Amino acid sequence: MPRVPFWAQILLGLVLGVALGWAARSGDVSWLGTALTKTGEIFVQLLKLVVAPLVFFAITISITNLRNVHNAARLATRTLLWFMATSLIAVAIGLAIGLLTHPGSGTGLSAGDAAKPEEAGTWLDFLTGIVPTDIVTPFTELQVLQIVFMAVVVGVAALKLGEKAAPLLTFGEAVLALLQKALWWIIRLAPVGTVGLIGTAIKDYSWDLIGKYATFTADVYIGCAVVLFGVYPLLLATVAKVNPLQFFRGAWPAIQLAFVSRSSVGTMPVTQKVTERLGVPRDYASFAVPFGSTTKMDGCASIYPAIAAIFIGEFYGIQLGLREYLLIVVVSVIGSAATAGLTGATIMLTLTLSTLGLPLAGVGLLLAIDPILDMMRTATNVAGQAVVPVLVAAREKILDRERFAGARSFDLDSFETEPQPATAAA
Repeated sequence: MPRVPFWAQILLGLVLGVALGWAARSGDVSWLGTALTKTGEIFVQLLKLVVAPLVFFAITISITNLRNVHNAARLATRTLLWFMATSLIAVAIGLAIGLLTHPGSGTGLSAGDAAKPEEAGTWLDFLTGIVPTDIVTPFTELQVLQIVFMAVVVGVAALKLGEKAAPLLTFGEAVLALLQKALWWIIRLAPVGTVGLIGTAIKDYSWDLIGKYATFTADVYIGCAVVLFGVYPLLLATVAKVNPLQFFRGAWPAIQLAFVSRSSVGTMPVTQKVTERLGVPRDYASFAVPFGSTTKMDGCASIYPAIAAIFIGEFYGIQLGLREYLLIVVVSVIGSAATAGLTGATIMLTLTLSTLGLPLAGVGLLLAIDPILDMMRTATNVAGQAVVPVLVAAREKILDRERFAGARSFDLDSFETEPQPATAAA
């Protein structure tokens, strides 16, 4: 009997999740609702279980891999500049859509639907929270930004030590390979996790509540689609001078997995694989993709907070002016690391609201619809994390254009057993 392709398993999970969620809600079947909730929670918990060590070792090894790359400092600088440039474009699109559609008007929601979030982000928390107070807590409490900080320090120190750090790097590469293997097993559970996550969203919120957020939901999806299928192809065609359709053909496995897993970090091994298949040298891709998975968030950190800030301002009758819009741009471009590649963008939104002086209780208005929004946001994030390395590699003339032209989508069932490409000389 032929194996069902992974994309078909995901699609089946989406359909089954909607059907079971609707059955649990309309029939008030408590056991089914509980089963859906627990299934989704376990899948997300499994992803989070590997996040902390995966981020640490991936970024540490990615920095040390730069020793094999010619002009490493220039590549790193240009990567970060492109991260910021595309974030700037994305937040401008989010603001434009929000100002045109007025998503916070006529929702039918009341102030009673709002609740102050349990976690909030401020600039002071963001800046002081970068440096950990001890080594253990960031891993036990999943403080990804602090883990990134420690990984950068260790990676740079290993670069400076040179051959003395070789045993540590060998150990780190082995651990990273083990973590990626474990993560792959979790990824294989994505169809089951999709049933639980989608089913829970339908069970808890129903189509009636989704209807109240129709304009806001459409704005986020349209904004992400404009960036994903408009801005990125334009940059690929004009800056990298490559075929955008060919890019999507090669990058599609990572984009589809991001949509259902809602985790940039969880998708990172697949994102790196497709980036290498698109002709980006492995030594450079192993730096750019892990950093992008924790800091490059056009969906969660640019489009979403821009539209959400306008939504909350209109809901509370607070007029936003040019100063506030400029602050949204600054927060989106500089503070995107606060999202840290995990499911959801609550911390980034609270950082934006606290900077603007908007009520943090407004976050509670949007939590109900967040799982549905997060799918499209994460797909946009991951696409951007693959686009930027292609842009930089093309501009630096290290992109293997023959390999790019030959890149094809692959079924995730074959991801584990696919032969590794030869490392391109950067």
